[in-house]
Amino acid sequence: MSFSTVGVIGAGTMGHGIAHVCALAGQTVVLYDVDLPRVEAGLRKITSNLDKGVEKGKVSPADRDAALARIGITVHLRDLAGCDIVVEAVPEKLALKQGLFKELEGLLPPEAVFATNTSSLSVAGIASVLADPGRVIGAHFFNPVHIMTLLEIVVHEGTRGDVLARTQAWGAAIGKECITVKDFPGFATSRLGVCLGMEAIRMVEQGVASAEDIDKALVLGYRHPVGPLRLTDMVGLDVRLAIGEYLARELKNPAFEPPALMRQMVEEGKLGQKSGVGFYRWG
Repeated sequence: MSFSTVGVIGAGTMGHGIAHVCALAGQTVVLYDVDLPRVEAGLRKITSNLDKGVEKGKVSPADRDAALARIGITVHLRDLAGCDIVVEAVPEKLALKQGLFKELEGLLPPEAVFATNTSSLSVAGIASVLADPGRVIGAHFFNPVHIMTLLEIVVHEGTRGDVLARTQAWGAAIGKECITVKDFPGFATSRLGVCLGMEAIRMVEQGVASAEDIDKALVLGYRHPVGPLRLTDMVGLDVRLAIGEYLARELKNPAFEPPALMRQMVEEGKLGQKSGVGFYRWG
């Protein structure tokens, strides 16, 4: 069974991006957030990004209009009841994700898939509160979702084979290149990316080079599309700090331990792109 109707929980950076790519691929989308201003802001961002696609000749005006027509917004979880798959893109708090899925379990049919966009939390841990944990799978997208082609699919020991197969087919249908990894702390992408990011921050802290030159070394010397410090700004220093603490604890590896400079910047509110200043100045 393919997914024709997709529910997205959370209209922030990741959520509105997921809604964007699904709607553009021809799927009906129900976009949820806790209040109307947030979900309306998410829809405005989708509209803005689609408009930019039209300006660049990557999206036709007709496709933009059709995609926007496929997106419905809501502040009621019950409106997700008809979805074939629900993707949560809420903050990295285990209890929050568990609570949402537990509530949805009573609303959606047994064949509906529950996907988590977590970048580091245990998928099995999120699934553990459900009567049927086998319906839960990780679907880790990357920012900006409408540009980045990777989808990291994460399976825990109980994830059913049909859930994996349907999620892989869905990923391909929305234009993503999928990798499949086991439910291990940091998966493949966060484990590599956060380790590199922490080392880059330590280099700034030690005065090895400027943030700009460290990033330039990776972009020009190793063909990275974006440097680790600029990426940390884009993700959010507070988000990466929390992930680093989690991975350092779970993997018992000091390479993931957030440097003192990072903690200081977070305390000062220098969170990166969303605050206007981090390792770079934004906006």
